[in-house]
Amino acid sequence: MRTAGPARPAQGAPEMTTNTADPYGAQAHARAMAGTKVESMPTLPPWEAEALPAGVAPQDMLWAETIAPGGYGAKRLSRGARVRLTDLQGDACASVLVFNAECPVERLNVADTVKVQWNAYLGEGRLLLSDMGRVLMSLVEDGAATHDAFCGASNRASNARKYGEGDNWGPHPNARDRFALAVAKFGLGRKDIHPCINLFKGVRIASDGAVQPHVGPFAPGRTVTLRAEMEVILVLANCPHVADPRPDYRVTPLRVDAWRGPVTAEDDPIRNATPEGQRAFLNVEDYYRR
Repeated sequence: MRTAGPARPAQGAPEMTTNTADPYGAQAHARAMAGTKVESMPTLPPWEAEALPAGVAPQDMLWAETIAPGGYGAKRLSRGARVRLTDLQGDACASVLVFNAECPVERLNVADTVKVQWNAYLGEGRLLLSDMGRVLMSLVEDGAATHDAFCGASNRASNARKYGEGDNWGPHPNARDRFALAVAKFGLGRKDIHPCINLFKGVRIASDGAVQPHVGPFAPGRTVTLRAEMEVILVLANCPHVADPRPDYRVTPLRVDAWRGPVTAEDDPIRNATPEGQRAFLNVEDYYRR
């Protein structure tokens, strides 16, 4: 189940008043909804999305979805795929998990992502590294510059403290429970939910160690583009940042567009930017040399 906005009937859909407590009435009501669209839902097939990324051929589209406030999304993506995330209204928070799709015990390692690159602040050209020394994804474009590799995901207890409750099915769902729903679609469970990164919502660490949130709201339309360096499962939750100081549950829709792209070339500038990064790419290439 995804959190979604109010439905609007598709053009030509009949208006019906039915008794959904009766099986035949419920069937009639459900079938009358065929073709109904809401703001937050996947577009199937993805090449029928209203606005394709510039220069992307329709047949190369892999994923087109708007994730609602409090919602989640997940997709298995081929090596070389590009994923553009758009903060449509300036208050989205994309909490991100990444798995090796072939062997999900290999997954994003936030600690290695930070320490191997000698930088705790994610941005264009940074790598998302696995716990086996390989590059899962690269940040090839960053129009936001407010990200977080420190705080992790909100959970039921943190949301309950802030909003009064944090149940998965209530009005204030938390990112960790949304992750649990998403990973279950790939045969994974709560034990597989690892520390995440948060895109579009940032924190800075002061000289005294204090966490300084940068959570907006920001200008609408900021984008981040990721490139899959391995075949991955990408999991997204769109819930308020765990360190958001605002008392209200504030989050807006997150747009996801993904398309096929070439595998990273040996002369790619991100691949060769640092010795540490180059080694991580060599580990990827060795993995696929089978």
